[in-house]
Amino acid sequence: MTTAKRRAQRTLAKDMDHRTNTMALGIIGNCSINALVNDTGRIVWWCLPRPDGDPIFHNLLGSRNEPEDGAFSIEIENFSHSEQHYIENTAILRTRLIATDGSALEIDDFAPRFLRRGRVFRPAQIVRRMRPVSGRPRARIILRPRFDWGATRPQITSGSNHVRFVSADTALRLTTDAPVTYIRDETFFVLEREINLFLGPDESLSDRPGNIGREFQEETEYYWKRWSLRLALPLDYQEAVIRAAITLKICMFEETGAILAAVTTSIPEAPFSERNWDYRFCWLRDAFFVVRALNALSDLETMENYLTYIRDIIGITKGDHIQPVFGIGLETELTESMADLPGFMGMGPVRVGNQAHEHHQHDVYGNIVLAAAQSFFDKRLLRQGSMEDFRHLEVIGDRAYMLYDQPDAGIWELRTRARVHTSSSLMCWAALDRLAKIANQLGLSPKHWRSRANEVHARICEEAWSEDVGAFVESFGGEDLDASLLLMAEVGFLDVHDPRFVATVERIGEKLRRGNHLYRYNAADDFGRPEVAFNVCTFWFIDALGRMERREEAREIYETMLSCRNHLGLLSEDVDPTSSMLWGNFPQTYSMVGIINGAVRLSRRWDKVI
Repeated sequence: MTTAKRRAQRTLAKDMDHRTNTMALGIIGNCSINALVNDTGRIVWWCLPRPDGDPIFHNLLGSRNEPEDGAFSIEIENFSHSEQHYIENTAILRTRLIATDGSALEIDDFAPRFLRRGRVFRPAQIVRRMRPVSGRPRARIILRPRFDWGATRPQITSGSNHVRFVSADTALRLTTDAPVTYIRDETFFVLEREINLFLGPDESLSDRPGNIGREFQEETEYYWKRWSLRLALPLDYQEAVIRAAITLKICMFEETGAILAAVTTSIPEAPFSERNWDYRFCWLRDAFFVVRALNALSDLETMENYLTYIRDIIGITKGDHIQPVFGIGLETELTESMADLPGFMGMGPVRVGNQAHEHHQHDVYGNIVLAAAQSFFDKRLLRQGSMEDFRHLEVIGDRAYMLYDQPDAGIWELRTRARVHTSSSLMCWAALDRLAKIANQLGLSPKHWRSRANEVHARICEEAWSEDVGAFVESFGGEDLDASLLLMAEVGFLDVHDPRFVATVERIGEKLRRGNHLYRYNAADDFGRPEVAFNVCTFWFIDALGRMERREEAREIYETMLSCRNHLGLLSEDVDPTSSMLWGNFPQTYSMVGIINGAVRLSRRWDKVI
């Protein structure tokens, strides 16, 4: 990092209070599209036609020309402050804008999702409903979509109740009962009644905007409340768990079953670090942990959808190398390029695509088998694992056995260094272990897979244990610690009270913990030493402590993590242990998984209080 960048980073840190609006964002979505809304009611991120597509609202990453470009703003004249929350147990976001004279308006933002004609209705559409709640607020609507990553201004046409934004291959339509002239001219007007704004495909509405707006909101609210009602919640931390679960749900692309790692690209892991990555794809590792967390709450539908995606991936690869990340439509080429945008808070670069699709990360084989394993045991599933499925998974197991002791890029996706990473070998072992258990469940002999699993287990214990460090280390024959070693207990590799695991937890706590936060590792990587804590690693540490009956310590750290969430209960990928400011792509599914797992691990039991 240059001296100038360090100076700018220090200045930035001084100018910001605790989590000052760096991630003051809410997510709305319907498992088809998703968008981010800031705390003043401005939609700053929305990609079309899918979550990995062109961000027609890209204001989160800056704009090429005017600061309002690439956003959908609703403003109140003489703005004083705002308040924001989700309607309880839903994905409907409510923002109140308050003027200096006390007048106020409210905005309800959502993406419609509900059952209609025997299937889920989830159009690529955003609905905004605004109403006066105090005094005579004067409002302004500023709608400036841009195409081709901000490079193209659309042609604009309008009718009596709509405005169209057209480019060479995209057409958007805003249908509304607001004055179209005021929208086109960005004019302040007195808001005296409820106004409805529908932005989406270039199609007409079938009824008056007011009628459809009320119907869509009522139906969407009912859907999410019924969905939340079916969750098997822990007794403690229920609000945090519900918000995490809804967030994970809307990060799924339901059409294919893929699960996004996050909905954004290029929010840096730390200020001016250039650790800016595109996370709008499906990492098989992250997706497994999402499925596992939602399963703990008895949401099986997400897993069933994801398993269709996994079966398609197995069909594509046919037993060959499996890359760690795929596009949400099974795309294998995610070539990385740069977009000409300033970046989040001016901190570029803005990356499109992810080089990780070229990597060899051998933990992927374990993540596939682990995700599929429940389907062979759970009688509730509509499509249970079959003998044919098992035969396909055996091919995955063969790859895991062949590669468990071979160098790879590892769980942290190192770009310029390959080693035999312990975490990758661990997940290869998990694949072999689960195949033995599935074979037994199917009435087959587990000996073949159990023998292989035992061989890999012994090899990891021999090669990854360091007497000098007094713990397992990040690679065979290595000397550095890595937070991913905490997964040994979660996947059943070692008993939680095994002295080697206990020692590893202790060493990780000593070397990687900063206050109540955990770093991934402390060794330098492709970009130097990590500057921020990685949220999921802290949650892994919490889980390990909870399993070891160090519950009070685990609770203290867990509640620190809850305090780091933004005002809506959401987490990004990273947190600065000094300032508690959130950094990294948002919302990060890995981090939201940690909220659920921590609550399930640490909550009191229901039968203790009722």
